Amino acid sequence: MKKVAILMGSDSDLPVVSPAAKQLVKLGIEYEAHVLSAHRTPYEVAEFTRNARTNGFGVIIACAGKAAHLAGAIAAQTTLPVIGVPIKSTALDGLDALLSTVQMPQGIPVATVAIDGSANAAILAAQILSVDDEAIAKLLNDMRNEMSKAVLKKDADLGGKID
Repeated sequence: MKKVAILMGSDSDLPVVSPAAKQLVKLGIEYEAHVLSAHRTPYEVAEFTRNARTNGFGVIIACAGKAAHLAGAIAAQTTLPVIGVPIKSTALDGLDALLSTVQMPQGIPVATVAIDGSANAAILAAQILSVDDEAIAKLLNDMRNEMSKAVLKKDADLGGKID
């Protein structure tokens, strides 16, 4: 089974990134997490990324705030799927990170989830890996069924009325 890499630009991103790791563990997907900055450690980002496929990774999740160039810097170095997680900063509430992550030039795509949406990034990574892995596909299907049951239970508990 392919692994997922989770890269974050700073260790201050850990609280936002943690849900991705928890989701991957829940789905039984091996991952590695690293602090690597597009601006402060560009050579290390390039080296990690260029070797990611050889090192058994199938998807890279890149989490960064403010200028948020990490996902794009990674995508420029690999043809593996890259999922960007823009992180909310204090200045522009993450809009700067969102725009930096989503506005990629043609030919260098980055899939992008919501601001601080690392759990969805992990689920998207699992969906990508599930193309060739029936066990992950089944776990994802089971997870969807459980979500559906939970919503239907809440509907039944509501009983059609709001008190």
